[in-house]
Amino acid sequence: MRRAKTHGPLLRSSVALVLIAASALSTGARAQNGCKGAVYLTFDTGHMGIAPLVAQVLARQQVRVTFFAADERTQDGGSSLDEHWAPWWRARAAEGHEFASHTLHHTYWQADVRQGGATAFRVKPSAGPRAGQSFTLTPAAYCQQIDAAAQRLRDITGREPLPLYRAPGGKTSPALLAAAKRCGYTHVGWSSAGFLGDELPSDSHPNQALLARSLRSIGDGDILLAHLGIWSRKDPWAPAVLEPLIEGLKARGLCFRTLAEHPAYAPLLSGPRP
Repeated sequence: MRRAKTHGPLLRSSVALVLIAASALSTGARAQNGCKGAVYLTFDTGHMGIAPLVAQVLARQQVRVTFFAADERTQDGGSSLDEHWAPWWRARAAEGHEFASHTLHHTYWQADVRQGGATAFRVKPSAGPRAGQSFTLTPAAYCQQIDAAAQRLRDITGREPLPLYRAPGGKTSPALLAAAKRCGYTHVGWSSAGFLGDELPSDSHPNQALLARSLRSIGDGDILLAHLGIWSRKDPWAPAVLEPLIEGLKARGLCFRTLAEHPAYAPLLSGPRP
């Protein structure tokens, strides 16, 4: 590239204009929808009945999210990480969404217990062969629950899951979090304002009230939580709320990012995402 000083003021002005234009393009790329802040939309698995609709909305709105996956019972009689749903997960990977573990059998922590002089965990999975049973897992066995969901995602999508996980219900203890950390996983919950309420009873928490509350309270940096289907909610949340919520937050200048871009979690990644 020739130096501007050999061409006088005219080239210097041209270079300046190019730089201004490049800066404007960069700012525009960063500031789509205003970009006055970032929010992090996450989905936990569920009965998957609304999963196709969620995918359509995210594609239409050009929003990338982070999915926390467990192998849960689905409306079609299978489970959320089975072969029937594998093409759905692969399509989301191709669109650039991120994935992380929600424990393979959606295993709820109930309490820390002492076992053989060490801390173990009383748990109750809601899926898998021991669904609904309470029993004790060692820290290593609990890590296997996290690992198994991550491995299933890896096998299905061909992508490396994030080194993150979400405990079902967000139920944890310091000992549980330390055990997960030792086996390479950082726990991610959600912001208070980011609790979107899709698992609440629809008679007492109608969709329009949930939408209004979310649009009013969500702000920069919030991690948002929704699900790919809640069995107990009679009036599904996503068909009525998801797209208006995304549009409303964009109108306020908030941009959507995955947890791979979150300042607290991006440093945990070993390299650039594929």
